Amino acid sequence: MRSTPHDPELVHRLRRRGFLGVAAGAAAASLLGAGAGTAQAAAPSAADAGRCGPLLPKGRLGIQLYTLRDKVQSLGFAAVFEELSRHSYEQVEFAGYTQGTGDISLAQLRRLLREYGLRGIGSHVGYYSDDPDDYTFDTQLEKVLDDAAELGLPHVGTAAGPDRYGRTVDAWKRAAEDFNRYGAAARRRGLKFYQHNHQMEFGFAEDRPDVRLYDVLLAETDPELVYLEMDIYWAFAGKYRFSVRPDGKPAPFEPVEYVLAQPERYPLFHVKDGEHDETSEDGYRMVDVGDGDIDYRRFIGKVTRARGGRNHNWQVEHDNPADSFRTARRSAAHLRSLKRTGG
Repeated sequence: MRSTPHDPELVHRLRRRGFLGVAAGAAAASLLGAGAGTAQAAAPSAADAGRCGPLLPKGRLGIQLYTLRDKVQSLGFAAVFEELSRHSYEQVEFAGYTQGTGDISLAQLRRLLREYGLRGIGSHVGYYSDDPDDYTFDTQLEKVLDDAAELGLPHVGTAAGPDRYGRTVDAWKRAAEDFNRYGAAARRRGLKFYQHNHQMEFGFAEDRPDVRLYDVLLAETDPELVYLEMDIYWAFAGKYRFSVRPDGKPAPFEPVEYVLAQPERYPLFHVKDGEHDETSEDGYRMVDVGDGDIDYRRFIGKVTRARGGRNHNWQVEHDNPADSFRTARRSAAHLRSLKRTGG
């Protein structure tokens, strides 16, 4: 039996946006369990049937530069971009436009991207700050959008969780209003605003143990204004930690089912890997892509077979790599080795 929120307004929004009915089957006890409701979205196209080419679409492999922050700071953007181009990267996602390198203009960054055959695909910017001089969406919205437009980015977003007002349903509705406002401003500039999840988005509302907060975010944000960047590692960590509600009732979910319910809302993904580790609160220990337990051939395969699925962008990330160039090289090699399966 599927667990659903009891808030009539939230149920209505979820149903209207396609999230109720996604889960089906005996194992689906959460709002979004694995199920047959996504079979049509996940079915392979005729063009894909019987073909076993590269799983990752051409032009869609990138890296979050936070992974390489040590190299950017010590060697500069040019040396990092050169290294990335040697290992078949096609995109980069920014985490700040200087990263400890000193003064560098956006025009210089754009020239370097072009020189090394890379595309800036997005950028992480703070959500809010109490200091009006801080560079965040809330304090300097037009400047944030100006910079993204000057750099030629199609997306600009935040990795901050929607916890600004607390972790109740109403608090996340207020955060959703902020995100809708940023998304509307971005859309006027030809940009897409997005939010990147960590583990805690998949937790439950403090005032409603039957409501997963990520579902509130999806229901209360306008899908034409607010997009999502799923960090796959943190989504799996959320699945591990929040498969049971605070009241003890089961609430399993599969991260990919969120994507298959509305694939157009997920233009970006963070591809990071982990080994299952019972000693960790998160349930995982972060490793290079290909060294962990997350089945990326299955995950990426399902997404790329969904409607519009070959338009997604896949950004390698590791929060604390021992050798960031090695992580970038090995992760790209693994993802490039994955093949589609026919049928």
